[in-house]
Amino acid sequence: MSDDKPPSSQPQQKSLIDRIGQFLTGEPQDQNDLLEILQEAHDKHLLDAEALSMIQGILKFSEMRVRDVMIPRVQMNVVAKDSELESIFPMVLESGNSRYPVIEDDRSKVVGVLLAKDLLAHALDNKKLVVGDVMRAVSVVPESKRLNVLLKEFRTERNHMAIVVDEYGMAAGLVTIEDVLEQIVGEIEDEHDSQEEEYIRKSSKQKYTIKALTPIDDFNDYFSSKLKDDEHDTIGGFFVHQLGYMPKKGDKLDYDKFRFEVLHADNRRIYLLKLRLTDAEN
Repeated sequence: MSDDKPPSSQPQQKSLIDRIGQFLTGEPQDQNDLLEILQEAHDKHLLDAEALSMIQGILKFSEMRVRDVMIPRVQMNVVAKDSELESIFPMVLESGNSRYPVIEDDRSKVVGVLLAKDLLAHALDNKKLVVGDVMRAVSVVPESKRLNVLLKEFRTERNHMAIVVDEYGMAAGLVTIEDVLEQIVGEIEDEHDSQEEEYIRKSSKQKYTIKALTPIDDFNDYFSSKLKDDEHDTIGGFFVHQLGYMPKKGDKLDYDKFRFEVLHADNRRIYLLKLRLTDAEN
């Protein structure tokens, strides 16, 4: 009598279970082997695609550092410590952020954080307050910090944002708890996110709000215009070049069919512009 057994899928299934069991018991495994196990589990419908993606994100997450996910300094929406509260309301309403780094003197020096909710108590107040009067202490982290360590700190210290500093102690950018969690669960969109108008927001048929970082090519594509500037790539750079000096809030520029006005700026750069089309046909 033969001892041969009829073929079945049992050995293959046992192999997968054994391999998962070996991983759970702590036997030495490398990450590639674990990813292979997870992919096989997905192929056998033991894990759905979303769960697989999240687990893969967690594995990569432990190796990532703050510099990999931070928002660079040049893209931060900041407020000056000595700015009057009423002067920053338009920028806060437009950007829709809940927290803003507070700078003093140099843009690379962050001295606090302003919470949008703290502005509500003073929105109808007649007192002449400046940002420094209501700002809160800011958390600072090195750009080399691992994300899993930062996430733990965010949770224990109940922080939602931290300023990232480089090896010289200068601000290199900022990181939020949302930036960290997105590495695991994927992009988190809120009511302020815009897929089609990241730089340009339309208020009416003739009125728009333009971020100073808007590339000139994107601006031209949007408005079917032909703005040219060989020295600058953004609308902010174009605006400054045309004026010939660093503008302040309220400064205007008429160019072709466009009337630009500065909504938010500091002594180093502009951040937000209001645009009105002066061409009656638009």
